[in-house]
Amino acid sequence: MVTTKAPEDAYTAEPFVPDRGGLPALRKAAADCRGCPLHRDATQTVFGAGKAGARVMLVGEQPGDQEDRQGTPFVGPAGKLLDRALAEAGIDPGDAYVTNAVKHFKFIRAEPRKRRIHKAPTLREMTACGPWLAAELAVVDPELIVLLGASAGKALLGSSFRVGEARGAVLEREIHGRTEKLVATVHPSSVLRARDDADRRAAYDGLVADLKVAARALT
Repeated sequence: MVTTKAPEDAYTAEPFVPDRGGLPALRKAAADCRGCPLHRDATQTVFGAGKAGARVMLVGEQPGDQEDRQGTPFVGPAGKLLDRALAEAGIDPGDAYVTNAVKHFKFIRAEPRKRRIHKAPTLREMTACGPWLAAELAVVDPELIVLLGASAGKALLGSSFRVGEARGAVLEREIHGRTEKLVATVHPSSVLRARDDADRRAAYDGLVADLKVAARALT
């Protein structure tokens, strides 16, 4: 008997990415992506939000619980904190394109009431989702990419990426055949996870300082 493999067994979104069309075509196609097993448990695909031609693209790790339910990136607590930090740094959140390296929510269930707890995507899962991010970059064509956290950095720059070594400076790297300008910083969710108010304030100030570097790079 011949066993037919499911599309997700190939761990690549490439067959699902349309050859032409702008962001609406990409978003529509991504809704049916089966490029890796993460789609099985997620509520829906959470594609990027914003417009083509946005000057800055913000790349996070993956959707969280609220993003998975609403179908829009960065609408949870981390997203609200990010909007505040962007505004404080001089970047209009409305002028940015926001997306994630992985488009489906990866989680484990935990008590009480079997809450859905974020679980970091593997490099294989990020690589599988890479064609979507490459397509977004090609269509949006931003002047600057802001990497929010280690997973975003690894998705675009490789497994050796370290936020602590790269953050707060303007980098130029070859990505998908294009020279891109980047600034790396922490993911806003790490600010929310700080131990106490003092640590949270310091982490937030560091995020804003990095985003100010990005703002200056756009002037």
